[in-house]
Amino acid sequence: MNFKESQTEQKLRGGYYTPGYLADFLVNWVSGTHPERVLEPSCGDGAFLSQLSKDNPFVNVLGFELDAKEASKARRHAKNLGLKDVTIRSKDFLGWATAEIRNGTRKFDAVVGNPPFVRYQYLPAEFQENSRDIFRELGCKFTKHTNAWVPFVLSSISLLRPGGRLAMVVPAEIIHVTHAQSLRDYLGAQCSKIVIIDPEKLWFTGTLQGAVLLLAEKKKESGSHSKGLGVHRVKDREFVRINPERIFKDTPTINGKTLKGKWTHAFLDDRTRELIDSLVDRRLADRFDEIATVDVGIVTGANKYFLVDDQTVKKFGLKNWVHPMFGRSEHCPGIVYDSDQHSENAKKGNPTNFLWFKDSSILLNDSAQKYVKFGEKQELHTRYKCRIREPWFSVPSVYATEVGMLKRAHHSPRLILNRMGAFTTDTAYRIRAKAFTAEKLVFGFINALTALSAELEGRYYGGGVLELVPSEIERLLIPNLSGVDPKIDELDCNVRNLSMDDVLEIQSKSVLAKLGLSQNDCDVLLGGWKKLRDRRQRVES
Repeated sequence: MNFKESQTEQKLRGGYYTPGYLADFLVNWVSGTHPERVLEPSCGDGAFLSQLSKDNPFVNVLGFELDAKEASKARRHAKNLGLKDVTIRSKDFLGWATAEIRNGTRKFDAVVGNPPFVRYQYLPAEFQENSRDIFRELGCKFTKHTNAWVPFVLSSISLLRPGGRLAMVVPAEIIHVTHAQSLRDYLGAQCSKIVIIDPEKLWFTGTLQGAVLLLAEKKKESGSHSKGLGVHRVKDREFVRINPERIFKDTPTINGKTLKGKWTHAFLDDRTRELIDSLVDRRLADRFDEIATVDVGIVTGANKYFLVDDQTVKKFGLKNWVHPMFGRSEHCPGIVYDSDQHSENAKKGNPTNFLWFKDSSILLNDSAQKYVKFGEKQELHTRYKCRIREPWFSVPSVYATEVGMLKRAHHSPRLILNRMGAFTTDTAYRIRAKAFTAEKLVFGFINALTALSAELEGRYYGGGVLELVPSEIERLLIPNLSGVDPKIDELDCNVRNLSMDDVLEIQSKSVLAKLGLSQNDCDVLLGGWKKLRDRRQRVES
């Protein structure tokens, strides 16, 4: 859980300013339509004004910057540049935009900028309400998981005239996070073409937040055909020497069903997309929810209290209430969790014990009562998840399944065969096989098709770790496992000792070959996975 109190002032403001070469590139592109009125919804100290002054010193610019000091800098900068018609307002853009959208009269030829990257939970109450209003006005589905940049882009597109252009720096998560789905749908409906300029390395130093450039041209007529979305991948900064008009025009696009939902399919070539569609159409691959169920792990509300090492068990005399558990990648280096792995974890001092106090009867025991009081001294009983249950130390929904799955993965997700019947916390999922045995499910899950599917369906944030929520797991593609011979121990050894690249190559020959896929087909899927995996794990430039 990320608490507001622990965040830096820069992070709470979303104040990561745009490098000059990116600002100039974006302005050059919107200038291709010779705009007379330009909107800058988050102008900071005026990085986008320099190129605007070169292209057209008489352009009318309306900018917004909440920070009064930064707004003053932007005004001085505009004056020094010789811009004749610039207004910088030190007020909340979203509140102003809501009124303008309702009024429906003011439109702009172009919008440029770098909207703030601030989580909804960190916004002041007034700004939260303004964010919700934007979604309501535009008929878009709202979620409290959103980020300030999403309503900024939504309102900016709405305020564009037909045929107008938007050019912005936005988080790379626009491609894949669930809370940006409303925006992706809105852009697809409103724009004649969208191009994402995607760097191989991170542009912003001092932050793990990946960013892309969003170029969007609004439809000239409502309901007209859209060319869809294109992705232009770039290395270093050489792309800024190319005419942005040429990049926008020449970038190939995808449309139709491929563009619905997340935009990750746009990073694949036609051959890979066609192969995936073919496997689904021929029923050689099933969705995960057709062959298994997914449930979150045990929600304790205070993992460090309920998950303890052997030393803590001994210190407080808690032996009668401990049960084996796992919930971290270091607990499960392979695909099997058994008594040997559990003993190894315990020797390392890992928190391998889950404390299950079923009811208040434990208060009759001095050792357990002492540990309960220990938790109350830390005010754990006041935490939301703890205080809504009675008694607070009695964790609900405690059960184990034959299969587990860690919530996050560095290279590719894997299922864990839970031979020990250990419990898992909410850092993992509880999986039940429906159509096949647990062994077949665990073995067949590791292959190039499923790994690629996880990259297409999952999401990631700073640091490039892949994360999947239950609804995304349910959409994963699993090859038909009827003819699979689950060599569990062999796979467990390979996962522990080989790279995931090598494991997937071996598994694809075993699992996908049963479906009649050629070596070339397997290589295509493996290449698609590597491409998306490497993009997710990109580093700072």
